Amino acid sequence: MTTTATKYKLSGWDLSELLSEPTETEISARVADIEEEVSTFEGLRSRLESATLAADELLVAVARYESIIRKSWTLGYYGMLWFSADTQSTAAVTFQNRMQQVMTSIQNRLLFFDLWWKSLDDATAARLLPDAATAPDFAFFLEDLRRTRPFTLDEKSEQIINLKDADGVSALMTLYTMLTNRLEFKLTVDGEERTLTRDALMGYVHSPDPALRAAAYQELYRVYAGEAKILAQIYNNRVRDWHNEQVQMRGYASPLAVRNVANDVPDAAVEALLTVAQRNAPVFQRYFRLKAQWLGMEKLRRYDLYAPLAASDRTVDYPAAVELVLDTFRRFDPGIAAAAQRVFDEQHIDSEVRKGKRGGAFCATVRPDVTPYVLLNYTGKVRDVATLAHELGHALHSMLAEQHSMLTQHPSLPLAETASVFAEILLTERLLAKEDDVLVRRELLAAAVDDMYATVMRQAFFVRFEQAAHQAILENAAPEQLNALYLENLREQFGDSVEIAPEFEHEWISIPHIYNTPFYCYAYSFGQLLVLALYRRYQQEGDAFKPGYLKLLTYGGSAHPEHILQEAGVDMTDPAFWQGGFDVISGMIDELETMQV
Repeated sequence: MTTTATKYKLSGWDLSELLSEPTETEISARVADIEEEVSTFEGLRSRLESATLAADELLVAVARYESIIRKSWTLGYYGMLWFSADTQSTAAVTFQNRMQQVMTSIQNRLLFFDLWWKSLDDATAARLLPDAATAPDFAFFLEDLRRTRPFTLDEKSEQIINLKDADGVSALMTLYTMLTNRLEFKLTVDGEERTLTRDALMGYVHSPDPALRAAAYQELYRVYAGEAKILAQIYNNRVRDWHNEQVQMRGYASPLAVRNVANDVPDAAVEALLTVAQRNAPVFQRYFRLKAQWLGMEKLRRYDLYAPLAASDRTVDYPAAVELVLDTFRRFDPGIAAAAQRVFDEQHIDSEVRKGKRGGAFCATVRPDVTPYVLLNYTGKVRDVATLAHELGHALHSMLAEQHSMLTQHPSLPLAETASVFAEILLTERLLAKEDDVLVRRELLAAAVDDMYATVMRQAFFVRFEQAAHQAILENAAPEQLNALYLENLREQFGDSVEIAPEFEHEWISIPHIYNTPFYCYAYSFGQLLVLALYRRYQQEGDAFKPGYLKLLTYGGSAHPEHILQEAGVDMTDPAFWQGGFDVISGMIDELETMQV
């Protein structure tokens, strides 16, 4: 009989579904197959430019385009996942670099199709657009592609940019990942000095021991400070490259507008979100003052932000964590639990902590017919259970949208956090429901508010820092000035509710998202506040809520976010909507304040 302990074990993942083995014979055969298909597709160029092209011919062209994307993404994702599992592997780096070159070449050779479609006048495009009733995914893909017409350059310029990125900013981002993932941290625990990865070190910022929390943060930024000049220089070049290409050459209104267009959300919606977040900084400042009282402190230090309220350092073993998360999903809907089970059954999860492994956690959706891959670094903390629920939520979102095309399965970034954050809230609800001890209940609810700070306020302020940093770098600011900007950003967040130690000036260089995906972070704020509104409806409607929620997820990226959210009764440009999310958080803090222990 298979027990939970034997069924779920910390392990690496199995990538063989993507590539049975990274041998030269297999790789060359795959690349040659893609090359042949690309050459065939290039033969369509003259026909596409014909004024007599028929709509059914365009449909065939999009199907061929999708097939090439499917095959090339499979190899590209294999390289990314292999490298993530072992950032110090020469073979993995070499393979990833090779695939990056291959994919850049493919991207350049397919460019003519995108550019031709965007160059058509509206009447011609409408004549050729596939029938949305018979080919909805292809029709939406083509219609959506034309959104970026104003920012598209000529074919030669686009090709040059792709080549520039492959050996330029993309290479810089690989260096950032390699540099930061090779870092080691020393921490003395129970009288013994330990050498830790960043993820293992960060487990101690949740320790009940104030000295250990402080030591963990001090060690983190001691090590990062040693790399500060190099990492700041990488960021400087990332920002200048972003501005030169996106604002100067393509004509986006601002560095942030680039992300907004990519996310298919209006500038007004993002500005409303960020402004409301700044206005609500006192909500969390109030919480941090309360937390200081609960911890018996005059004022929280930044070291204490995620301190547990109970004097325990509880751990959850991995098998129990998996069972808890799956059972939570099962209680909401058996179908989503069965889907999440596939991630484990197919060994598509890398859960163990290893030196050289990429830190943090993510979910990677390769193709609609492949179960997503999940990476986490499980250290046994309760917070790691929430991370597991979060990443499996991402996987569920992809699996619910797996009936769509390669071209439309992925939701836009702001909606991409919906299922993941909702899964975390379901887990918190489950834990609270089974707990009678007031002290433990307070700890669980406080941990949820801690997470909401980290997901909403912290991420929104990251974006405000990015806006200031991009402008400062263009005005030739030195790294020390960026450090000062970051400390100013922290002071606005916390007011006088939290004491900020000077070493936190280096926190910004340790945030991978601002390097790899500028202005990504507001997607977390967007997703969390959206989910709070949805969860409030779930509490009010019960089972009647579920079909509409699951339908929202099944869209994936096959409709505009505005359309999807309108179905859910959401106007994302309305500040009152975003304020509603903060009102829910305020209510949670009210409830915490009434808990007498």
